[in-house]
Parts: sequence; C-alpha cells; structure tokens
Amino acid sequence: MKKNVSIILLLVLLGVSLFGIFMPGPKHIITAGIDSGDVAWMLTASALVLLMTPGLAFFYGGMIDTKNIISTMLQSFIAIGVISVLWVVVGFSLAFGDSIGGFIGDPRTFFLFQNVLDGKPWSLAPTIPLVLFSFFQLKFAIITPALITGTFAERIKFKSYILFLVLFSLFIYSPLAHWTWHPDGFLYKMGVLDFAGGSVVHMSAGFAALAASIYLREKAEEKAAIAPANIPFVLLGTGLLWFGWFGFNAGSAMSAGPLAASAFATTNTASAAAGLCWVLFDTVRGKKPSALGFCIGAVVGLVAITPAAGFVSVPSSIFIGTVAALISNLVAHWRANTSLEDTLDVFPCHGVGGLVGMVLTACLANTAINAANTTGNGLFFGDLHLFKIHMLGLAIVVIYIFVGAFIILKITDLISPLRVSSEEKIVGNDFSQHGENLYPIDYDKLVALSVIAWPFICGKLL
Repeated sequence: MKKNVSIILLLVLLGVSLFGIFMPGPKHIITAGIDSGDVAWMLTASALVLLMTPGLAFFYGGMIDTKNIISTMLQSFIAIGVISVLWVVVGFSLAFGDSIGGFIGDPRTFFLFQNVLDGKPWSLAPTIPLVLFSFFQLKFAIITPALITGTFAERIKFKSYILFLVLFSLFIYSPLAHWTWHPDGFLYKMGVLDFAGGSVVHMSAGFAALAASIYLREKAEEKAAIAPANIPFVLLGTGLLWFGWFGFNAGSAMSAGPLAASAFATTNTASAAAGLCWVLFDTVRGKKPSALGFCIGAVVGLVAITPAAGFVSVPSSIFIGTVAALISNLVAHWRANTSLEDTLDVFPCHGVGGLVGMVLTACLANTAINAANTTGNGLFFGDLHLFKIHMLGLAIVVIYIFVGAFIILKITDLISPLRVSSEEKIVGNDFSQHGENLYPIDYDKLVALSVIAWPFICGKLL
C-alpha cells in the first residue's frame, strides 16, 4: 500500500507537469494602479511569512525527542513543496476564485494559474499584482497544515501525512479562506472580522489537531512525557516565528501604510505580554521560569492577536496576549491529564488561542483603527452586533473543522494507514520513515532495548 500511494502521487505530479507546458501564457501584464512601495512591502511580507514554516520546524523539532527530530522538521518543510504545487494547480482557485454560493471558489477560475499573471489586482489589494496577492496567501496555506504536525509528531506515517496535507488543504483550508476573506464569502458578508487568520489558520489547525488527538489516541497505551531534545532549537524557532509574524499580520494590511504599522505594533505587544504571562503564571503554580514556557507563551500571544491585529489598539493587544496565555496555559495543563494525544499541545495553543483571539476581536474591535471594519465596534464599546456575529460564525467554523478533519483522517487511514507501528515508535520516525538519524546510533543498545526493533535495524521492513 505504501508503494502504491507513492506511485499515485508521483503520477499525479508528472501529469500536472506535462499538462502545464500546454497551458497558454499570459496575454498582457497589468501595471495600471500598481504601487511600487506596496509591492516592495508585500514581497517582503510574503518572504517573512514563508520564513515562519522553517521557524515552526525548529520550534517543533526542539520540543520532540532526539529520534524524531528530522521527521518532525521535515513535516513542516514538505508542506512547502506539496502546498505550493497544489495552490498553483487548484488551491488558489478554490480559495479566491469566482464564488459558488459563498462557500467555495470555482476551480476553473485560476486553474494552473491561468488569469493570474495577466489578471486584475484583487479587489481588496488593488495596488499589488494578483500574482503577488496569490503568493502572499500561499504562505498562509502552507503553514496551516504544518501547524497540525505538532499533534501527531512521532505517531504518523510520512506518506499518509502527505495525503492528509492534500485533503486538508482542499477541503478544510480553502473553503475557510473563501468564507472569510473572499468578498462573496458568506462569513465575510456576515461581517466576521479575521484580519490575518485567527479562524482560517489557527482555529483550523487547532481543532483539526483536536480531531487527530481523539482519532489517534490509544487508551491502553501509557502516556510518556517527552523530554525536549534541544531547547535552543525552540528558542531559534520562536525567534523566526516572531520575526516572520510581522509579515503575517502587518502584511495582511495589503499595503505599506498606517494600518500595517498598527498591526505590526499590536503583534509585537501581544506576543511580549503573553510570553511574560506564561512564565509568571508558571511560577505562581510552583514551576521555575523556563525558556520553553516563554517561547510557548509568546507564540500563543502571536496566535491570539492574529485575527485582531488590524482592528484593535496597541493597549488592547496587551489584554489579548495576557488573557490568551492564561487560558491556553490552563487548557494545556488540563489536556495533559486526559487521554488526548496532542504531543506538542497544538489544540491548547492554536485552537484555543485562535478562538480566544476571535472572541476578543469581537469585544475590542474599534472602527477608528480600520475603516474596512463596517460591522461595528466590539462588545466592550457597547455594541452587541459584532459579538453576536462572531459567536455564530465561530460555532459554524468549529463544527466544520472538527467534523471535516475527522472525516479526512478516516479517509486517509483507509487509503494509507496513519499510525506508525509499535516497532517503528521504538526505532523512531527519523530512521523508520526516512532512513536518517540526527546522531549515530549504537544498534547493539537498540537491539537490547527491544528485539522487535531488529527488522528495522537490518533494513528488512524499510
């Protein structure tokens, strides 16, 4: 079955490659109305957002054990390859193509990037080329499924993961992006505010992670705490994520102007407040202040401010970061005492963090910050309308993500079994899935640890 999946994926790639050479080229590149300053900023922002995925690889890789570092990091990097090709073929069309009832884009609109190089600028980004808007959005599509890998690190087969990537992008991410960011998307028309992906990116990853935690859990198996292999990797990953997040949030202004500067400021402030809150809350609970704690808290702050970055003031971002860190910390501790197998706490950090951010956006949004907010002020300003819309929208999004992810996991499992075997767990995914190791292995000690692992060591089951 593993070989069959690889053959199918290779044939699909070869087919797309051959088909691409017969597609007609662009007719005329539109330059009218394009602002060079906005183009320069959005090119920079796109590169910053792409940097977040390698940052995520280091962030997760440092928190996992030594025998799974390479496989965990590769799951982030391979997403860059898989989603980049899928986005050009059909993903961009599904997310931002001509709307079909406000639920999904027409896959023919930008199929294989037709009508992109020579297309009109996106209506909500009129000063940059459509191709630049598309590739900025691509970086969001890449990191979203990569975030989920922290849930099933150590426990999923690599080829099955690739299949999951494709299905998640097509049936979860692209519809959510269309609902929320397309002018004809039904959530957009309702007035839901999600500046840079609190629901589209973080809630979709987080609640899909919750579905995976439930689907992959084995109640009979005793949970074992994972000792982080490399804390400096986590620090490096946090720095890259924090740096890249300025492109993530400030870039979502789609121009180099005051709104981008405001989003830049709220992003940094919320992250700083959340990192401090996480460390201080840990010390109140009797723990020592840790590098890992600050890093996790800082990322939670970045997650929570993402939907609000362009709608709230800088002082409000302190509140958002602090509250998100407190709630996510509590949920992470609760999760640790359950049978849920969320290895690196993706649900508490991204699912809950994104949910808190969306709720607080509905509480703290200020129309003076962003003229594009036509829904109204937040609940804390005495306006109930935005809050009610967000509660309804969030209920729809949570149900869709959770049920959809569960179905995709089941389909993937039927086509290509998801779980690694107990033997593969002993050896580690670096060797069992990729034939690589971070450090040389003393195979005699490994055999002594488990006779079952011997077939993998001698290569019979690779």
